[in-house]
Amino acid sequence: MEKDLLVLGIETSCDETAASVVKNGKEIISNIVASQIESHKRFGGVVPELASRHHVEEITIVIDEALEQANITMKDIDAIAVTEGPGLVGALLVGVNAAKALAFAHQIPLVGVHHIAGHIYANRLISELKFPLLSLVVSGGHTELIFMENHGSFQVIGETRDDAAGEAYDKVARTLQLPYPGGPHIDRLAHEGKPVIDLPRAWLEEGSYDFSFSGLKSAVINTLHNAEQRGEIISPEDLAASFQASVIEVLTEKTIRAAREYEVKQVLLAGGVAANKGLRASLTSAFDRMPNVELVIPPLYLCTDNAAMIAAAGSILFEQGKRGGMEMNAHPGLDIEK
Repeated sequence: MEKDLLVLGIETSCDETAASVVKNGKEIISNIVASQIESHKRFGGVVPELASRHHVEEITIVIDEALEQANITMKDIDAIAVTEGPGLVGALLVGVNAAKALAFAHQIPLVGVHHIAGHIYANRLISELKFPLLSLVVSGGHTELIFMENHGSFQVIGETRDDAAGEAYDKVARTLQLPYPGGPHIDRLAHEGKPVIDLPRAWLEEGSYDFSFSGLKSAVINTLHNAEQRGEIISPEDLAASFQASVIEVLTEKTIRAAREYEVKQVLLAGGVAANKGLRASLTSAFDRMPNVELVIPPLYLCTDNAAMIAAAGSILFEQGKRGGMEMNAHPGLDIEK
């Protein structure tokens, strides 16, 4: 009988300090996340220096907790997977150096993981991946359509040219004077309003799978300002519903078109904005009409940054013989295709 593969995952790319133990790349044994949202809320966004300091304070605590919850010690760990990039350089460095120190002290193999690959592989923790597949990655810093022919091969067929969807959500939320992070608040308001305000959809050139949300964000801000100048009151619920309808329509339509063109067996939703109820409902409804394509949507706790997804992606890399050395560094602009 083959021995189970136990991978310790470490994630510190932004404002969550996380550690997790995953068995055979598919089963979560422990998953600890220390969120910093309360610290950054008053600034309306993530403050990089503050994030790094929090990671330094929390990193050993979450690693110890992940091992304790899994009821194992470092002797039982077969590999350590850590987010190498992209992300905030100071934040990434905390995780990378903690992982290198543990790997060196315990003589355990080290694997560097791309943060977005982690979000995609979060789906493997609930369903085996079927190739070829398409992943719609939607988060604060990323909006991408990624085609995968097999494990570890990533082809970006569409990406954002300006604001990512999550960024646009946060900026619109700020305009509506909603707390940070704005996504959940806009999503909640949108369900209370009606999409009655005419807002643009950026389809870009014919056949393009790229995204652009900057013009939409500006249109929302202009709509509010123009109404103020005329002394009119716009319903925040209707504005949120109209904004969300525009974002979701573009994301859904482009995903369906790409799924057809690339003849995929599976479509995965990934990233923080994957928690958006409107987006989940829209994709579910769309793919109900495409029975030959399986749609996989991760549970809410696997949408936001966590270390189980890093361990899941790292398990595949480890099995493929990929290893990181003591020269491993933080790469804030790491390219998923390379």
